Amino acid sequence: MKMFQRGIGVDDVETIIKAGEVNRSYPDDKPYPSVLLLDFKNQQPIHVMLAQDETGNCVVITTYIPDLTIWEMGFRNKIK
Repeated sequence: MKMFQRGIGVDDVETIIKAGEVNRSYPDDKPYPSVLLLDFKNQQPIHVMLAQDETGNCVVITTYIPDLTIWEMGFRNKIK
C-alpha cells in the first residue's frame, strides 16, 4: 500500500529486482537473507529491500525513495 502512495508501481519493483544494483547485503537476516537494491526511474532513486528463501522465492520487505538527509549523494551509503 505504501509503495503506491510513494508513486512506486509493481512494474518498477519488478524492474529493480531484475536490473537493480545490490547496494547492501544482509546474509544473516532472519528468517531469510536480504539485500537492498538501488535503481533509478526517471532519474529518481528507488530502494527495494528484498529477502529470498532457500527455494528462490522472493519477498519484498519495503520499497521507498531514499532521503538525502539520510543517504549520501548516489544513495549508496548512509550519512554517518
